[in-house]
Amino acid sequence: MIELEGVPELIDPVMVAAFEGWNDAGDAASAAVAHLDREWKGEVFAALDAEDYYDFQVNRPTVFLDGGVRKITWPTTRLSVVRVGDTNGKGRTRDLVLVRGIEPSMRWRSFCNEILGFAHELGVEMLVVLGSLLGDTPHTRPVPVSGVTSDADLAGRLDLEESRYEGPTGIVGILQEACTHAGVPAVSLWAAVPHYVSQPPNPKASLALLNRLEDLLDVRIPLGELSEDARAWQLGVDQLAAEDSEVAEYVQSLEEARDTADLPEASGEAIAREFERYLRRRDPQAGPGVATEGGLTEGRDSSYLRDSTSGRTRPPRPVSKEPREPKPGDETGTGPKDTGKGSADTSDPSGGPDSAGSADSPKPESADSPKPEDGPEDTGS
Repeated sequence: MIELEGVPELIDPVMVAAFEGWNDAGDAASAAVAHLDREWKGEVFAALDAEDYYDFQVNRPTVFLDGGVRKITWPTTRLSVVRVGDTNGKGRTRDLVLVRGIEPSMRWRSFCNEILGFAHELGVEMLVVLGSLLGDTPHTRPVPVSGVTSDADLAGRLDLEESRYEGPTGIVGILQEACTHAGVPAVSLWAAVPHYVSQPPNPKASLALLNRLEDLLDVRIPLGELSEDARAWQLGVDQLAAEDSEVAEYVQSLEEARDTADLPEASGEAIAREFERYLRRRDPQAGPGVATEGGLTEGRDSSYLRDSTSGRTRPPRPVSKEPREPKPGDETGTGPKDTGKGSADTSDPSGGPDSAGSADSPKPESADSPKPEDGPEDTGS
């Protein structure tokens, strides 16, 4: 571990982590943590030594010019801290330790031990890992987000699913298991990304993860332009899907299956949860870009997705895909799709549930694709 600067005494800290690669379909999870870091102006205080955990032929360093001087950025995992306080002065103040990086290529146990070493030193009360997986979910419906844990007591107290998954796992699963052995409460939140439009970014899925994190931690997260980006993303996919009759027909079949599966969600508990979010978002100081049902708000009528790094806009490109018959062992859904930075995670390696539900179960991308081991069960979120 390379310590970059000192860390102040923290207040009721919670660690929130996301890793690019297998656990990060559509870059939804890593983008959500990046949003927290950007909106709350996180201060990086530590980074893991890249040579200990990364194969540079898999995750290559990049060269850039800084005032005419060539410098290198190495792939790694960085830790930053942000202080969260309710703008109306009525909410509790607490600190979040944000962990963002790339799934390591090697020495996973040592990697997790370093993360947990900092969690112990900082007095972290709970670890929340964000993930995203490819699934049979239509882009026109609210993004399903499932919360899972290996801790039975935590599952009952926070209304989470207790993981029953068995199969291949990723760094999220290894980290959650390490937390269990270390006695650190750990939760993973999983968003389902439509497999037919899996190219990153997916701001709608990132927004859904942040909404669920907000409920879990009882904090109000500033959304900035994320809601507008999510709406623009959906409009862009709507347009392009409408131009392909096969894709349009397939999306309609997913909508029908999803609507049928979601009928039980019209329960008092679900309605109360949505109403609580609505009341929290009515804060007059919240400003533009607040979330509503389904994670979207009214915004500009744009059909393209904003590229947050370059300021340009570009249309998402849905991939026409015929539905496939499920194979034995596919109960958790599709395997990850390579996004160029490591395959997108279609599984909840954190010990997520063993099923994603009938309508939201990820669909295999190919016969040899890894199975999303922790694909969350459909909790109706």
